[in-house]
Amino acid sequence: MQRLPHRTSLRAGVVAAVALAGGLITTAPAGAAPTTAGLSAATSVTVQAESAAAARPANGRILYHRLGGGVNQLKIKNGTSRDGVVALVRGRTKAISIYVRAKSTATIRDVRDGTYRIYFTTGSRFSVSKGRFARSPVYQRFNDRLRFRSPGRQYTIYTLTLHPVRGGKARTTGVNPKDFPA
Repeated sequence: MQRLPHRTSLRAGVVAAVALAGGLITTAPAGAAPTTAGLSAATSVTVQAESAAAARPANGRILYHRLGGGVNQLKIKNGTSRDGVVALVRGRTKAISIYVRAKSTATIRDVRDGTYRIYFTTGSRFSVSKGRFARSPVYQRFNDRLRFRSPGRQYTIYTLTLHPVRGGKARTTGVNPKDFPA
């Protein structure tokens, strides 16, 4: 009669196999029984969990940067419970976009002189490759454009909020998702 490994040892072996397959560790821990049972299924689950966690960019991450190089600044406060992306568009050209996590503040520090239309989207489960939120996205733009200027040693600093502010004067308009500068 063959003796089965101790239950703790078997459990440690399965955990080690999953961690090895996912690249989390390079060797099995001491005392872990080698196993291959369920390895392919565990591997796909581990990889999916890692890529889903990696999909949420850091607060303040610049997602697109084409017309930077100035000295002006745009500070964005996101007081909502959803992450957001703010995009600056000059003429028909997307200049810069930034990721702003929920309940956070981020700053773009190198906005070139010019007049920009500001678009923003909020949602959850952001896809970096698509530049869009996969869950509950809302697309908007501010009605007024922002004019950045830096004459001499002076420069412009604007502060935008993605949530309503008492006494705030900025108005927004909904945008068709196809028209959002992703």
